[in-house]
Amino acid sequence: MVATNHLGRGIFVDLVKVKRALVSVTDKTGVVEFCRALSDEFGVEIVSTGGTAKVLAEAGVAVRAIDDLTGFPEMMDGRVKTLHPKVHGALLACRDVPEHMAQADEHGIELIDLVIVNLYAFEKTVAKPDVALEEAIENIDIGGPSMLRSAAKNFDSVAVVTEPALYDDILAELRANEGCTTYETRKGLAREVFRKTSAYDAMIFKYLSGGEIFPEEYRLRMMKVQGLRYGENPHQQAAFYRHMDAAEHTLARAEQLHGKELSYNNILDTDAAWSAVAEFQDPACVIVKHTNPCGTAIAGDVLAAYKRAHDCDPISAFGGVMAFNRVLTLELVAEINARGQFVEVIIAPEYEVEAVELLMQKKNIRLLKTGAIRRPQDYGMEFRSVEGGMLVQTHDTVSEERSGFTVPTKREPTKDEWEQLLFAWKACKAVKSNCILLVKEYASVGVGAGQMSRVDSAKIAVEKAGEKAPGSVCASDAFMPFPDSLEVVAAAGCTAVIQPGGSIRDDEVIKIADELGVALVFTGHRHFRH
Repeated sequence: MVATNHLGRGIFVDLVKVKRALVSVTDKTGVVEFCRALSDEFGVEIVSTGGTAKVLAEAGVAVRAIDDLTGFPEMMDGRVKTLHPKVHGALLACRDVPEHMAQADEHGIELIDLVIVNLYAFEKTVAKPDVALEEAIENIDIGGPSMLRSAAKNFDSVAVVTEPALYDDILAELRANEGCTTYETRKGLAREVFRKTSAYDAMIFKYLSGGEIFPEEYRLRMMKVQGLRYGENPHQQAAFYRHMDAAEHTLARAEQLHGKELSYNNILDTDAAWSAVAEFQDPACVIVKHTNPCGTAIAGDVLAAYKRAHDCDPISAFGGVMAFNRVLTLELVAEINARGQFVEVIIAPEYEVEAVELLMQKKNIRLLKTGAIRRPQDYGMEFRSVEGGMLVQTHDTVSEERSGFTVPTKREPTKDEWEQLLFAWKACKAVKSNCILLVKEYASVGVGAGQMSRVDSAKIAVEKAGEKAPGSVCASDAFMPFPDSLEVVAAAGCTAVIQPGGSIRDDEVIKIADELGVALVFTGHRHFRH
């Protein structure tokens, strides 16, 4: 193949014969077999550094030490071994530029056609508890990224391999092309180098930032999990990415056991349900529709929790997403089927085998397994994009201990009211603001969500609760700016209200609560969810 190369210079060469390879790897998986094949099958000269050279030599692979190539010994505890013109000149020389080749000949630079390098395990090092700064610093690779970048820059002529998983593919290409690499392969390998080195530098930057929550520059490292058919609407393109450092047992690392691929909206709803159910220590069920919980309940077991959650709003629950914080049982699946409930997604830590087998009879349901459940305080940061930027915040995790709350009304909540209020306060966190939530017997019975005025949310919650409203308690995610919301829920039979307090009209709200005999609890913090 003859044409102008990608730089508009000289002759484009597709196939490049591999005559010399430079090998320096931290992860030595498969390196002996790979190098032996390079040497035995294709006559490639293997040049290697320190520990890698020793492993190859002990395995009987012909290997040339790096200091023989450079004429310079490794020094400074191995900090300096490949930072040499005879290495980087061998990688960066443009084969189609006569001046480059003449200079290589003049200085005795022997060209390198293949680089096999992976980096010091910096991420694993700093993940160790109580790792010393000195140890972290010594695990910052300098020569490795330098060689990778030099080789990748000159992908016209040099192939560069960063992972043992690529060894078989490289050998297959060499076998198919009489010991040559192709241009497209070299270009793809170069792209992978710059992805890897940029991520490596980002890890070091993050570590040296000293755990600062909001550094001056925030870098996100994300890996594509899957392309999506479309976004919120069919005309929008979308994909799902996972944070590279996402913890286990989170939605982004959940295993899909059954069903067609998740949609953009499925993922949003599942995230809302999973984060909501993680709030509870007791067996819990949360049913979500359009990112709002239409049913939340705890009970002695997940079957009872499901029944209570579903009974809150069976109409809205149809076609929703369900989350459980316990093993999903066959008995529970039978109850879901008996109620004729269509479910888009179920997410749970584990499933009984028989439960999965029964659910798999429904081809449209998606089943996600996380393996365990992480409490909200274990999470990292939350991100939300805005035009031209990103909002970053810590998760909404504060102490929900009753001892930190105050009761400004004459009447204290009863023991049962206290227990219901504490449940309601956790449950309201997952509801879009403005939120008014009515709770009875550890289950939501009326949900007013996302309204522009709090009193409208109160009216919707009461309407949803219907005959279940009398004897319920109420949670308001932010303070009641006027007494009207309290008057609406009290008129429906609500006996106690939990809210942040802090309004300039708190005295008016307290006065009305006393007149109506409603116990009022102030938490001192709000739970807006926009």
